[in-house]
Amino acid sequence: MTGWFRDGYCRTDDNDAGRHVVCALITDEFLAFSKSRGNDLITPRHPSFPGLVEGDQWCLCAMRWKEAFDAGVAPLVDLEATSTAALHYCSLEQLA
Repeated sequence: MTGWFRDGYCRTDDNDAGRHVVCALITDEFLAFSKSRGNDLITPRHPSFPGLVEGDQWCLCAMRWKEAFDAGVAPLVDLEATSTAALHYCSLEQLA
């Protein structure tokens, strides 16, 4: 289950330094982009992170999503599960 609180929504608190506030439908293209930037989201790590595959829905760091958007590889966004805090990093039009 995605989200800082693992509740399916990209709500967060001050302990989330990465600001995981954008709920995205993961693509292989985005996973490769993220890995090329030093963030391997494919490899499973502790029990709370099973590793991602295309089609997963996951809360992404707002800055990484924006970086992917600027590079033309941003995954689609689930606006209902995305936090309004994402609007500090990108516009509603970009998210939509």
